Amino acid sequence: MNRRFAARVTGAMVLAAGTAVGLSFPAVADTAADPAAESPKTTVAPEMLTAMQRDLGLTEAQATARIAQEARAVTAETELRDTLGSTFGGAVFDSELGKLVVGVTDADAAAEVRAAGAVPNVVEYGVQELESVVSSIDTLAKDVPAGINSWGVNAADNSVVVTVDETAVDAATEAFLAEAGALSDAVTVVEEKGSPVPLADIVGGDPYYFGGSRCSIGFSVEGGYVTAGHCGTVGTATQGSDNSALGTVAGSTFPGADMAWVETNSSWTPAPLVNDYEGGTVTVTGSTEAAVGASICRSGSTTGWQCGEIEGKGQSVSYPQGTVNGLTQTSACAEGGDSGGSWLSGTEAQGVTSGGSGNCSFGGTTFFQPLNPILSEYGLTLVTG
Repeated sequence: MNRRFAARVTGAMVLAAGTAVGLSFPAVADTAADPAAESPKTTVAPEMLTAMQRDLGLTEAQATARIAQEARAVTAETELRDTLGSTFGGAVFDSELGKLVVGVTDADAAAEVRAAGAVPNVVEYGVQELESVVSSIDTLAKDVPAGINSWGVNAADNSVVVTVDETAVDAATEAFLAEAGALSDAVTVVEEKGSPVPLADIVGGDPYYFGGSRCSIGFSVEGGYVTAGHCGTVGTATQGSDNSALGTVAGSTFPGADMAWVETNSSWTPAPLVNDYEGGTVTVTGSTEAAVGASICRSGSTTGWQCGEIEGKGQSVSYPQGTVNGLTQTSACAEGGDSGGSWLSGTEAQGVTSGGSGNCSFGGTTFFQPLNPILSEYGLTLVTG
């Protein structure tokens, strides 16, 4: 096994968070020859630009340009994932180049990548092969040792990364790593301090309550809103920020996934809004999935607007309650009470906060449950403006 301790994250373990959608609010609402220059229309909320400037060290012009570049990257990745087939080796948005870098296992595919406005990079493994390795590790994970935090494809270095809690490595952890490593030379190991846990109980911001606990609202859907699955089982009654009756959890999955939706009563109107915790809201326009490497922002009832970058997709995370598959990993910080809240790239809804490690004092890793699988699972329609 190629065991490589590529990163170390220090700090206490906390629960990650997203944003609260204001359900109590009334409904509202290079050259022309370069394919990369033909970008889809993008809408940039001022609150998003401000947060990106603060958290990513950008000027307003740089933040605006990056949003447009990332939109082009989404189009290129969608196209190339289909056309390259098994030679597609993953894709990562490179903020310095302002373009999507696409891995290919066949050098002859480089011209096709360039034609789509992206940058080719010859790699060893195709994404299908890496995802197959992840699926094999999933089968090992019926009883995940306490020292195993997560596993999934890392498109940036064309590998499958297994993260471990360096403070809890024991014989069972080493045995799990040995089995995972035996599956493929693509498997690498990353150490971090602490383990991810779902967060729900810190008071602050724009909350909703259930059973004496608190989570953040995610995104409005017709008839209610989506949130994290660990924020209540089916039938759980919820209360709004004013402690009045809000609704009932109509669907919930956790662990396995971390998704839920709450069917609200007639006193609440689902609105296409995310609270920016700076006195305003951001209007949600859709749910197109952003690329790995793209900027992403979240608004949480504990920590407000926080931004970072997407670091990986399809991650499996081991919580004390069980393993959750299919999560997206980010560098944006979060703290307890943010669980269930919203993640946005531009004005496109991305998902709801699941959990993570670290905090907003020294950073950490935060995972979110992608939104589109929630909509599909429960047959929901996102409310957009």
